[in-house]
Amino acid sequence: MIPLQPPRRLIDVEIDGAAVRVPEGSTVLDACRTAGKDIPTLCHGDTLTPKNACRVCVVEVEGSRTLAPACSRTAEAGMVVATDTERARHSRKVVLELLASSTDLSTTPRAKEWMADYGADPARFGEEAATVAQPPKVDNDLYVRDYGKCILCYKCVDACGEQWQNSFAISVAGRGFDATISTEFDVALTDSACVYCGNCVEVCPTGALSFKTEFDMRAEGTWDESEQTTTTTICSYCGVGCNLTLHVQDNKIVKVTSPHDNPVTHGNLCIKGRFGYGYV
Repeated sequence: MIPLQPPRRLIDVEIDGAAVRVPEGSTVLDACRTAGKDIPTLCHGDTLTPKNACRVCVVEVEGSRTLAPACSRTAEAGMVVATDTERARHSRKVVLELLASSTDLSTTPRAKEWMADYGADPARFGEEAATVAQPPKVDNDLYVRDYGKCILCYKCVDACGEQWQNSFAISVAGRGFDATISTEFDVALTDSACVYCGNCVEVCPTGALSFKTEFDMRAEGTWDESEQTTTTTICSYCGVGCNLTLHVQDNKIVKVTSPHDNPVTHGNLCIKGRFGYGYV
């Protein structure tokens, strides 16, 4: 039983000239969202500890020498934050250009919108710009690893490790453009500690990890999220009571996720809950 905690003290923060009141311990990103500000994020996960990897959420904080990552900077009473200054916009533009020039962001939600908004032009680095392009790894029937789309945000490593699954099947190996998400000693996924829970797929922000069904349908040109419906139900395999969100297209389940605000799962599932829907 989780003991009741005392309510958190409210503090006042100024976001773009407007006063915002948030609970003590909130991040600047929380305060920005409370103020209705649309701050771009990639490595931020609402069920994970911030990693400060992508830096597209940077904002200006009065009195701070450098730009602050909104996803991890704790909001303080009296803090004055500017989210749309020329300096912050230029930083986001450069980050998006560097990411898009070296990785494939074609399946990253809102990436094209952000690049248009900030005037990012990845092509200015030229056709010979170094990339992490590589063939997708299709070695099982559950999910595909397309590391040409990986931005090394660490979210999959954290979800697989101490923050949720505690399988520790993957980590980052290599340096620079040779850095990649790898199993221990780069063994085959089937020989690793992976339990195929798919929680890494759940948190991936770019589509570097995706359901095999989604990967195949995208290759066929039939994947259409606008035609998909979602239904939240209870997993039928055991008595834990995990919530499942079924994504259905053409009357077929094409993938399964879990609500991040559910107190049982927090977005996480086991292999049966996430992939065991063939019997439906």
